[in-house]
Amino acid sequence: MSLQELSEREVQRKTNEYFQMADVILSDEEIQSIQVNDFGLNRLDELGLQLFVYINTDRYCAKEWVLFPRQTCPEHLHPPVTEGDPGKEETFRVKFGTVYLYVEGEPTENPKTEPPEEDKEHFTAAHEVILTAGDQYTIPPNTRHWFQAGEAGAVTAEYSSPSTDDYDIFTHSDI
Repeated sequence: MSLQELSEREVQRKTNEYFQMADVILSDEEIQSIQVNDFGLNRLDELGLQLFVYINTDRYCAKEWVLFPRQTCPEHLHPPVTEGDPGKEETFRVKFGTVYLYVEGEPTENPKTEPPEEDKEHFTAAHEVILTAGDQYTIPPNTRHWFQAGEAGAVTAEYSSPSTDDYDIFTHSDI
């Protein structure tokens, strides 16, 4: 059964199963607050991200997110939102599975994965960083990036400056 065929509650429960594999324990109320994001593309199996926000204040943010097997978070960047703000800086720390992260920089020859075929034109960051459980990587502010889970999916902690996701700029023209 595809993810698109599941209700939001069913996707939240499936997301929680991944959290449990990474020893992330959420209450029933927290499970119901897991955000299921298909970025308005209605292709959750390919393009999407499921996340739980612990805290997001004007000083810092902490989240956990799940990518299902081969699910891709579309390319985006976190621009400055207010004067003097460089944009969101974020650190990913993988807790389960593999994350193929692509950032601006020298393109990687023979990358381990690629974006969905029909969306390739919307993905420009090509420097590959492979993260497995215990690895972490910090993405500078205002840097184009996208990421995809490996065959087993992935659970990742994200620590950042305040999250202003409503201001994110996506390179995909349909988002």
